[in-house]
Order: sequence, then structure tokens, then C-alpha cells
Amino acid sequence: MKSVIKNIVNSVLAFMVSILGPGAGNIIGVFLISILPIVELRGSIPVGYSLGLPWHVNMIASIIGNMLPVPFILLFVVKAFEFMKKHNIMKGLVEKLEKRAMSRSESVANKEFWGLMIFVAIPLPGTGAWTGVLIAALLGLNPKKSFLAVLLGVVVAAFLVTLGVYGIIDKVI
Repeated sequence: MKSVIKNIVNSVLAFMVSILGPGAGNIIGVFLISILPIVELRGSIPVGYSLGLPWHVNMIASIIGNMLPVPFILLFVVKAFEFMKKHNIMKGLVEKLEKRAMSRSESVANKEFWGLMIFVAIPLPGTGAWTGVLIAALLGLNPKKSFLAVLLGVVVAAFLVTLGVYGIIDKVI
């Protein structure tokens, strides 16, 4: 059984390297970093830069990774939080996350689509896709519109961070 799994993993990795080239490990690393809450693409793009990835590859991998958890959060976080609170599973953490998200929700609640997009687009700690989509879900905003607003915000944030990292750092160094 171990050899079958090992062969499958090796085949998948070989396939990815054939598509992405020899820098596949770096691209996958950037992709995985961008999935992480708090870090998101604000952290993955500088890492990709330090690994020598071309700006467009770095930006695309970061956007895709940052967007991967968004539909799941949009669709399931409210139910998951309700279940966790009802069964006293990390109830304190859930309430803290809800309180933190809702404390940042004023600009989103007033302007909905554009407020959510701008909130996610601002490349500052605590304003990324994870917090934005959590706010949208807790406010009960339209999931399709929220997904599009978060996607646009992530693209703008990726552009700004990429410009900052590749444009400014290249000129200074």
C-alpha cells in the first residue's frame, strides 16, 4: 500500500514539474503560504520574490491560493460556528473570531459589494480575504456577490503587493 501511495505522489509531482517547470516546488510553496489566514498573499508574494519567481507566476499562484478557502468559508462558516458554540467546541475562540470580524464590518455593511472589495483590497494585516469573507458570511451578504467582491479585492491587493515588492524593492536594491 505504501508503494502505491508513493508512486501516486511521485506521479503527481512529476506531472506538476512537467507543467510548472523546475521551480514547481517554489510555486507550490507560495501557493500554500497564500492559503494561510493572516499571512495570505501579503506574505506569499514577498516569499515568492525572495525565491526568484517571476512576478506574474508569483501573483497568479498567490491569488489562486488565497481564493481557495473563500467558497468554503462563505458557505460553511456560519453553520460551523453555530455547531461549535452549541457543542461548546472552542466556543471562546469562535466568539472571539466573530467579535473581531464584526468590529471591522462597519465599512462593509454600509457599502456591501464595494465596501467588501475595498476592505479585502487594502493590503494591511487583518483586511484580507479570510476576514472579508467571514464578515460577509456573518452579515448574511449574497454569497455570489461576496465571492466576486472578495476576488476583485484579492486581485487588487495582489497587484499592489506585487508592485510594492517587485517595483519598489527592485529599484532600491
